[in-house]
Amino acid sequence: MLLALDVGNTNTTLGLFKFVGEKPELVAHWRVTSHRTQTVDEYGVFFVKLFEMHGMSPKQVTDIVIASVVPPVDSTLRQVCETYFSVEPMFIEPGIKTGMKMLIDNPTELGADRLCDAIAAYERYGGPCIVVDFGTATKFEVISAEGEYMGGAIAPGLGLSADALFSRAARLYRVDIKRPAKVIGTNTVAHLQSGLYYGYIGLVDGIIERILAELSADSGTPPRIVASGGLAHLIAPDSRYIQEIDDMLTLNGLRILFERNRRARPRGRAH
Repeated sequence: MLLALDVGNTNTTLGLFKFVGEKPELVAHWRVTSHRTQTVDEYGVFFVKLFEMHGMSPKQVTDIVIASVVPPVDSTLRQVCETYFSVEPMFIEPGIKTGMKMLIDNPTELGADRLCDAIAAYERYGGPCIVVDFGTATKFEVISAEGEYMGGAIAPGLGLSADALFSRAARLYRVDIKRPAKVIGTNTVAHLQSGLYYGYIGLVDGIIERILAELSADSGTPPRIVASGGLAHLIAPDSRYIQEIDDMLTLNGLRILFERNRRARPRGRAH
């Protein structure tokens, strides 16, 4: 089986794929907190426990692919893979075969998670396509009708924006970020929830609207607009433009990139 890890600044998502013939099947997935200071053994014991809770063993893993935007944990995760899974992991990094033409100034700057989202979105939905990935930062990816990565945008995530507000405004306190019953709040909690929630939807829809305006000059086909990431289910339902939520987009992108590159690398078992 293939273990895919999407390592973000806030959360790490793990997915376990089983291949039945040529058809991949996602048999288990987990979302956990990313820890920059955990040791190899702390990570290893935690991952093993996740497997055991689902009646599986690390010995069933034959290959591992990792997309990480947290460089300090890369060497730790590599040791975890080699020590606890006896597998040499594949990292999504410059030099791998993507199968997607890049129309940006410096393709090596593109985050591994963003590449995975773009690859998976075009594979599943075709083009043109816009991906909105709600994480620590909210990323917008634009893929052309021909399957080219055109570029995108990055904005502070909803949680990050809220943290900045609470930390800098002495008389404002933390509230649960959720959809309020109405926009016009009648107390401080409702005021904050309205501003955070509807303000962020305005940010997302405003960027999408401007992307659509730029795309309309190049293509008459309306793009598919897909949301992913931990906050997608909170924000997407009230967006005027988002049409689909795909929780497994990044994991599937990891799986696709692994398949495109596995023939060029030796067997995954570490020596």
